[in-house]
Amino acid sequence: MSDVEQKATPTADKVQRSQVGRVVSDKMDKTVTVRLERLVKHPLYGKYIRRSSKVHAHDETNDCKQGDTVRIAETRPTSKSKAWQVIEVVERAQ
Repeated sequence: MSDVEQKATPTADKVQRSQVGRVVSDKMDKTVTVRLERLVKHPLYGKYIRRSSKVHAHDETNDCKQGDTVRIAETRPTSKSKAWQVIEVVERAQ
């Protein structure tokens, strides 16, 4: 019975959302702009369309450069526009 009570707590094992995207701007201090792309099926024609959105992510070490592919995770809001954090650089730009 105690095992069930421990799993019911709201702080236990929160699912952290993560995405992979490409850095499009690194001009700010400790912040990068990341483009997240997804494929959406057109409702009438069935063709897949590429849609994208840009988010600001916190980069503590200023390690990311423009063109890098990075993994970012959702966090609590760091500022007015930042609610993501860079976890790792998946691939460096050439």
